[in-house]
Amino acid sequence: MHTNLGRSLLSERAVAAVAEVAGGYSTLEYDVASGERGSRHVHCEEMLCRLTGAEAAIAVNNNASAVMMAISALSRGKEAIVSRGQLVEIGGSFRVPDIMAESGATMVEVGTTNKTHLRDYENAITERTGLLLKVHSSNFRVIGFTQEIGVSDLVELGDRTGVPVYEDQGSGVLVDLRRWGLPYEPTVGESIAAGAHLVSCSGDKLLGGPQAGILLGRKEIIDRLKKHPLARVLRLDKMTLAALEVTLRTYLDEDRALAEIPTLRMLTTPVEEIRARADSFADRLRTACGDTAEIGAADDVGRAGGGALPMADIPSAVASVAPRGMNEVELEKRLRLGEPTIVARIKGGRLLFDMRTLQLAEESLVIGRIAAILGGA
Repeated sequence: MHTNLGRSLLSERAVAAVAEVAGGYSTLEYDVASGERGSRHVHCEEMLCRLTGAEAAIAVNNNASAVMMAISALSRGKEAIVSRGQLVEIGGSFRVPDIMAESGATMVEVGTTNKTHLRDYENAITERTGLLLKVHSSNFRVIGFTQEIGVSDLVELGDRTGVPVYEDQGSGVLVDLRRWGLPYEPTVGESIAAGAHLVSCSGDKLLGGPQAGILLGRKEIIDRLKKHPLARVLRLDKMTLAALEVTLRTYLDEDRALAEIPTLRMLTTPVEEIRARADSFADRLRTACGDTAEIGAADDVGRAGGGALPMADIPSAVASVAPRGMNEVELEKRLRLGEPTIVARIKGGRLLFDMRTLQLAEESLVIGRIAAILGGA
């Protein structure tokens, strides 16, 4: 999900849905049953509620815009309380304090970098408090002598004081990834079940869909967001909605989601299968390249990318190429500057191709390009 490389790949069905609505008219804002104007929000809302248990939902351009709209709608002209340990930078110098300022809320920091107690939130609540904000550390971890307050405890405080609780989850997990040996990452459904009034997440990270900012929670809050001026400014186009709807619908059958959604498939494929692919790819590459390179296969580790699962070294396997007629830097450059661009990484004098991320349909193209470059060296 490397942000520089476009984050999640879409499933084949999502791509087909985009092509269908891009090339023809659609029911984007048309209610077929009544024959009258409808709402573009309904296309994904039902699926999001079914998958998470939320009362209502809305999707906007990306999660940064979702955070901006949520804070603006719930806390403009008021105070928003957040732990000092959660004043994160999302990326590209986009920081929580900056979002607070732009949204019109006054940020109130509580606790310390490594420890925040419930009493810190409670002592900070005044008649001007509009929001209790919890930012999940989806792209970093603070370890050691630490403490943070869970969603359910914040909700109990919020319900008692009449202050809504909003959690920005970031990565957008819909299934528990621990079953595949990955670190625990709270799911959106868990936060909803814990009582969070509002939760937001990305559509193009661990969820495996298109770029989107998804907001879910209690109906009265989502209704406010739908009526907010930013809802139109940040609304999704028909192609993004089509891809997101199909991706969400795929999750209704978890086995199908694991097989069809590329991000889930790449994260959960057993390493034994990845090793077998690396061996097969290396054999085919040796046949194509002959004695122009030393080619092998080996175990390696990968990262999820996009700031997700920051502590996870994901077991993988790579095919490696050590060219004889040129150095590995030159081979990497030619692959990168060719058409289409092929991005590999250099380690220990070899060019590595991670078989967890290289798609089956791409193998022959990559082998052909490497063989052509080395053959013409």
